[in-house]
Amino acid sequence: MPRKVEKILVVKLSALGDFVLALAAMKKIRQAHPKAHITLLTTPPFEALARSCPYFNAVDTGGRPESFPEWMALRRRLRAANFDRVYDLQTSAHSNRIFQVLRPNPPAWSGVAFGCSLPHKNPLRNQMHTLERQADQLMYAGIWPDAPTEPGTAPLPDLSWILKQAPAERPTPGMNRPRPYAMLVPGGSAHRLEKRWPVEKYSELARILYSRGFDIVIIGGPQETALAHAIQRATPRARDLTGRTDFARIAILASKAALAVGNDTGPLHLAAAAGAPTIVLFSKASDPALSAPRGRVAILQSDNLDDLSVAQVAQAANSLAPAPAA
Repeated sequence: MPRKVEKILVVKLSALGDFVLALAAMKKIRQAHPKAHITLLTTPPFEALARSCPYFNAVDTGGRPESFPEWMALRRRLRAANFDRVYDLQTSAHSNRIFQVLRPNPPAWSGVAFGCSLPHKNPLRNQMHTLERQADQLMYAGIWPDAPTEPGTAPLPDLSWILKQAPAERPTPGMNRPRPYAMLVPGGSAHRLEKRWPVEKYSELARILYSRGFDIVIIGGPQETALAHAIQRATPRARDLTGRTDFARIAILASKAALAVGNDTGPLHLAAAAGAPTIVLFSKASDPALSAPRGRVAILQSDNLDDLSVAQVAQAANSLAPAPAA
């Protein structure tokens, strides 16, 4: 008789956009194993988000060991936990090494690690969008027999559990209704500058959106404050929230935004998953067919983002979020 699946490990180490997309598969894993004890193996940036997530009972942030002692410590922890099954949603060379260090008797493992017992053997997996690819992986693992795997059919990430944390808005007597706001995400990975639309163009877009009746909110890490200040020089009333929002707060802000515009970076995935009408800007550095956020999303792509005009983005913004009534 097969061993009952009571203890599960889910592996998802990075990055934010990928983590947000993986929430759809994580939800399905929890639905398939409602009474199991599920641990997420991840990295420190995702600890707070993961601990508030209803799909997990425990979170281990030691998923990227570097030294030999750290690798041995991870091996001891995972062996001691005696997991019945592992769902590897990272499916990288690194997560393959995690599988290999658990030999000679690794748990049942869903993924692409060499020698795993529940392999995702679809030869087209690397040509599938993350949402359909992970749904297909769970179909191969036997927990999603009718998984929607045609392009564009997989369910979106569900952030309702984050949005429930948002404080209720209380109208202030005698105050005018606040202006709708547009979220700008001008930053991104510091080592992938080719994925960024020039800040001068964000500045011009902010000025246009403000003139149309939108307040401007700028989101990013503390290292992107200089970008926010550059935008504020064009639109002094723009609000700089760089370095002041955790992942949950970004999602809550996005859920109430009239529009979100930004580069192909994690906060844009949060914004789209939270329901914001979203414009995401892609260079040739990544393929939106494989990794773009889904939802009320417009994708604008140019091999070189320097060539993407402000007029093109402003037109897309007007289609997604027409100017508010005066």
